[in-house]
Amino acid sequence: MHIAFVIDLPSMEGLGATITSLVRNCSDTAQLHLHFICNNLSTRHKNNILMLLQTESYHGRTRFYDFDAQEMFGHLSAVHGSRTSYGRFLIPKLLDVDYVLCLDPDLLILLDVITFEQIRFEDHFLAAVPGGSFRNTLEAKLLPGQLSVCKDERSFISGMLLLNLRKWKEQDICHEIEKICLRHATALQEADNTVLNTICNGRFHHIDDRFNCIWTPGQETPSFKENTILHFASTPKPWDFLGREVHAGYQRWADYDTTFWDRRYKRVAFAGLQRIWKIRKSLIRYYLKSFRGTGNLKLGIKN
Repeated sequence: MHIAFVIDLPSMEGLGATITSLVRNCSDTAQLHLHFICNNLSTRHKNNILMLLQTESYHGRTRFYDFDAQEMFGHLSAVHGSRTSYGRFLIPKLLDVDYVLCLDPDLLILLDVITFEQIRFEDHFLAAVPGGSFRNTLEAKLLPGQLSVCKDERSFISGMLLLNLRKWKEQDICHEIEKICLRHATALQEADNTVLNTICNGRFHHIDDRFNCIWTPGQETPSFKENTILHFASTPKPWDFLGREVHAGYQRWADYDTTFWDRRYKRVAFAGLQRIWKIRKSLIRYYLKSFRGTGNLKLGIKN
């Protein structure tokens, strides 16, 4: 089974628990082929991934691929200052396989990923958990009328995608991606997620909600707790500055955060300050909401 991650240095802190949970909950890691598509990631960090896999008794295959997101996708919109996620578009060019499971580095894999071997489809090039209608997405609000998507169609969040690469190539999806990126280069609010949702226009293979269970800051419990893929969407995430206080999923994430990984990627110094600056609005928003809620309770105000 082939699994792909698109990563860079800022994503490494969350990646550790994603890998650990994937390996620990897999019934037979010898069946796995892990592909890491790396945006300017040094050998030292790749070796850390290999060491973590070895420590967790992983018996599958591992391969790394390098790309420069700024060089290849510098003309496209950055999301939180990063263009790394556009590297997902390289997967069909790098992997000569029928199916590949694409996972973001902010997940907990609390199920046996071999389960995905049972999911096969020929009706579309992509399978995902359906979300709300496109009219409720950030793109629909900020780009009204610019994207050729029916607003009543279902959209998806690309934390977990199962790609049928054979159908991708048959439908020449790479060409469709190029057309959208050329037309809306500086208006892709959610990077690759915007592009893929525009191409699908609501037509993708739907899979169970448990395969991408969203857990956001301020949300007490997710809809699924076990046999699921937990997706720490939005910011701050459990491993971010103040994540322990802000995110109810901190302890669940910490269960898979190893000492080995923590010592190497616990955010300190300049890298940590950069991350805090990027998510500052989310932190302020959360604490303002909490403060207002506390104030209302003290004053006896009912919402």
